[in-house]
Amino acid sequence: MFTGIDEVDWASLRHAHGSAEDVPAWLRQLASCDAAERHSALDGMYGAVHHQGNVYDSTLACVPFLCSIAVREAVPDRGCIVELLVRLGSESGDARAREAVGAHAEVFVSLLPDPDPGVRRAAAGAVVRFVHGPARVLELLRRRIPVERDERVRLALTEALGLFARRHPAHTAAVDLLTAQSAPPHDPGQRLAALGQLALVAPERLPADLVPTAVRLLRDRSARLDRSPHRTRPDSLVGRIRRLRPSDEEGARLLRTLHTALGDRTADRTALLDGQLRSPDPVDRCNAVCMAAGLFRGWRGDHAGPVALIGAQLGTDQDRLRDVAVSALAELFALAAPAADDLHALVTARPDLWTRRWERGAATLGAPLKALCRTGDPRALPALSHLLSGPMPPAGLGYEIAHLGPAAAPLASALRHRLGRIPLDSPDAGTRAAPLLAALRAVGDPDAAPEVLRLLSGSPAGHGPRGTVTGPAIETLDALGATARAVPALRALLDSRHAAAAAGALWSVDGDACVVLPVLLRELAEGEPAGRAQAARQLGRLGPAARSALPELGRAARSGPVRLRLSAACALWHVGQDPEPVLPVLRAAWSRHPRGRAVVARCLAAMGPAAGPLRDLVAAELADPRRLMAREGGYGGHAVPEDEALLGACREVLEAL
Repeated sequence: MFTGIDEVDWASLRHAHGSAEDVPAWLRQLASCDAAERHSALDGMYGAVHHQGNVYDSTLACVPFLCSIAVREAVPDRGCIVELLVRLGSESGDARAREAVGAHAEVFVSLLPDPDPGVRRAAAGAVVRFVHGPARVLELLRRRIPVERDERVRLALTEALGLFARRHPAHTAAVDLLTAQSAPPHDPGQRLAALGQLALVAPERLPADLVPTAVRLLRDRSARLDRSPHRTRPDSLVGRIRRLRPSDEEGARLLRTLHTALGDRTADRTALLDGQLRSPDPVDRCNAVCMAAGLFRGWRGDHAGPVALIGAQLGTDQDRLRDVAVSALAELFALAAPAADDLHALVTARPDLWTRRWERGAATLGAPLKALCRTGDPRALPALSHLLSGPMPPAGLGYEIAHLGPAAAPLASALRHRLGRIPLDSPDAGTRAAPLLAALRAVGDPDAAPEVLRLLSGSPAGHGPRGTVTGPAIETLDALGATARAVPALRALLDSRHAAAAAGALWSVDGDACVVLPVLLRELAEGEPAGRAQAARQLGRLGPAARSALPELGRAARSGPVRLRLSAACALWHVGQDPEPVLPVLRAAWSRHPRGRAVVARCLAAMGPAAGPLRDLVAAELADPRRLMAREGGYGGHAVPEDEALLGACREVLEAL
């Protein structure tokens, strides 16, 4: 099994953490009879030899020995070895790794009838990925499917057949096999798997009653499963990762495949979720919540029905289901309103969930209370008031209070008190003050000006931990309508890196363009990119009073970073009211800077009928069923509210037109 392993100069090879001299020991431990040794070795392989999907020279050197281990029936947990080989050869995208694993493709053929179901399950997809000759691969799958008795392996074979059909569309016999497996007498799980694969490769073969059929099959499958607790996973990196997986991983994958294949058929996906979320099996409902979260993040539409059904899961005694449901609702912000009653009931019944404690670091706001705040529901106020009055409020509490807006006015006094207690010489003054300032801005509490001025006068205007409070403090004074008492402090900042923000706040106080205009022109011409963009935005606030800035704004709109051009173009409109130099910049920014589309849309709404030539952009955005962040290939914690804000701004444009 390890012939030649000592002849490899492992010390000269590398992995993610340096020399690969520890790799031979890991390889030997993978074949150990001791489970702890095997799992520790697998941790080493994933944590160093295949770290984050990377391939090193030591990775390639391991492949022959991994294959030798995989074919030894006496070795336990060989399915993990085959999974590792598949990941090495297919998921890394490295041609060398694919070639190295592909050179041992016959190993996977020999493992299709292996006595270990875990090995057979992993080998099914490996055969499709690495064995040459489509006709031979299809025949191997065709012969294996009818003799396989393990349900999980049958699902893997069906998924392998779908993978084959996607890779070799000319071999229509694979689609015929999938169609046959989607009907009786095959078991519910296999039929559900076949429907998912058909939806990916041959949607025309799907039954007309796809959604009710899928829901029925899901329930039939769940009724046949053993839901008794499984053995505890080992305390290793791989074990911890597996504990994070759904308890019914196969069921989750079956439904994820079907949802993915349905794509923008959101009505069908919503109906499917409705059936899943009403299942008598809590595991099915838990998987449904995860599917729903993906739908909400990726696709626009009326999600009120599924959201309400997710809210209904909060009363369960199943901790995992409740936690997954709360997490999904917290991502929705205002769209979670149909579940607000259920969130409020949970917050009321479980004060122990108001905060979340961590081994290291400060406590944070608990997910149920956070989700209730983000809906804007004032019923969160009693719990928030209790936390604010405690000795150590959760970190970042003010950011969540801000979602309540003016409804959080009863908390204003406590917020001011907390702000006034922050030591000015503390290195974390900015970190502690920023959330409180955000809440006070949202509340609109003018009585907070003295506490904000205290921070401003006690913080340096430059860089560094303490200097981070200056920007939020200026923003808060501006939002609250800075009083005359703030003028000296703001004037003192006109030569700092916060000059543009301070000038804008001064304009809010007395509207004296003679004071702020020279500062903003200087910052627009000479500042750093972020400062120049802020100066442009502040000039836009001055409106016609900033007409002398039109030439400099025009230059900024024609050159520089796209964010600067966008800010300058919007300012050009607010100052000069001439659409000709503005519209081309806005159209270019729409395509080149998608995350700035809400800014573009708000400017177009302000332009009214003059924005008519860009109506096509707004109409196309409103007609697109996919969320902007999903189209860009990424998600963030605020993806849904940011997309909803974009849609709202686009509707305002059409109303203005």
